[in-house]
Amino acid sequence: MNNVFSPRGRAISAVALCLASLSMPAAHAALAIGAPAPDFSADAALAGQPYRFVLADALKKGPVVLYFYPKAFTSGCTVEAHQFAEATPKFAAMGATVLGMSNDDIDTLKKFSVEACRNQFTVAADPGAKIIKQYDATMAVVPNMAGRISYVISPQGKVLLAYSSLDPDGHVSAAMKAVEQWKAGQPAKP
Repeated sequence: MNNVFSPRGRAISAVALCLASLSMPAAHAALAIGAPAPDFSADAALAGQPYRFVLADALKKGPVVLYFYPKAFTSGCTVEAHQFAEATPKFAAMGATVLGMSNDDIDTLKKFSVEACRNQFTVAADPGAKIIKQYDATMAVVPNMAGRISYVISPQGKVLLAYSSLDPDGHVSAAMKAVEQWKAGQPAKP
């Protein structure tokens, strides 16, 4: 018998969720350009190592690319994680920090940070969807699950970009463009 608690049942459920998400309306990013980004801290993992991510601390170093995704290890979320992993060195060269967030638990994200994120960037757990809701990043038909929304937040804590699309393609390029524009507007260092 295949129920959602068996390994086969969980796999079928994950595939069904992934396929269903293709026909679901995308979440709509409600945080407007220039709006203050809600501050938060969350359990996170980088290269399999857990730690506490604090947005205010990351913003002291430069902009933060915060992207929300529905579920670790599903096909679209894995594709998106691979794309962000490939782009992370370029984001870092411009002073930006990449952070992925979902309502997965931290143990799942420790594995996801190694396998899908390729040890390149941090993923954070929001199992109660509190942060997801603060960023109006919930999936329309599953309110405790994140939609696929990317934000770029300036070091001053303001939204520079809000990009919403269930298609994982386009998020990295939109975020990269926003960070490049931010970087171009910064005074040259002597």
